[in-house]
Amino acid sequence: MNYHWNWRIFWEPAPNGTGTYLDMLLSGLVLTIETAICAWIIALVFGSVIGVLRTLPSKTASWVGFCYVEFFRNMPLLVQLFLWFFVLPELLPQSWGLWLKQIPDAPFYTAAIGVGLFMSARVAEQTRAGINSLPRGQKLAATALGLTTAQAYRYVLLPMAFRIIMPPLTSEFLNTIKNTSVAITIGLIELTGEARAMQEFSFQVFEAFTAATVLYLLINIVVVTAMRFLERRLAVPGYITGK
Repeated sequence: MNYHWNWRIFWEPAPNGTGTYLDMLLSGLVLTIETAICAWIIALVFGSVIGVLRTLPSKTASWVGFCYVEFFRNMPLLVQLFLWFFVLPELLPQSWGLWLKQIPDAPFYTAAIGVGLFMSARVAEQTRAGINSLPRGQKLAATALGLTTAQAYRYVLLPMAFRIIMPPLTSEFLNTIKNTSVAITIGLIELTGEARAMQEFSFQVFEAFTAATVLYLLINIVVVTAMRFLERRLAVPGYITGK
């Protein structure tokens, strides 16, 4: 059987009444971006906190950070999403579980939180590596100036560490965008979900997923370009070589 190519399919009306097939894909693209941004904010916040905990002299803080990283880093993302979406409501008291199940847009919130926590473990390791790469004299100088530990991290160590780890953070942001595609398994119809729906409606599987691939590439190109500009702006002589 020969495959019938039809690149005009994108301008044909979709059966779900949302416009054309191209409109379907673009709506999925918007949802992918929204999910990725929310997940990235969670990853940065939690990852920064855990990364700091892993560099503190306190053994308790370091142990808490270690357990957090190992838990979220070593469990597959798909399993984590299933646990948050299907298992957690059953473990909570009945009223709480029912409330979770009835939350509007529950797949979106679950995906944002699940992907965010999963990626936060990776961000934590990047943050820890960035802080540990700084000369010991910087922390000693902050202490000599009378800064508390919190102030030393806030004003001296973290600003420098984030500048150093900007390139690997770019990769983690790209991974966050791509990881949102897993959320189709819990009912989030983002870009991959819309491409699959288009394929099921029209049977034009190659056109649907070719378009999705191109859209993912465009997102990544925009992110990489923006982050490279940011890297050059934040480059610290001796730590990051601006090109």
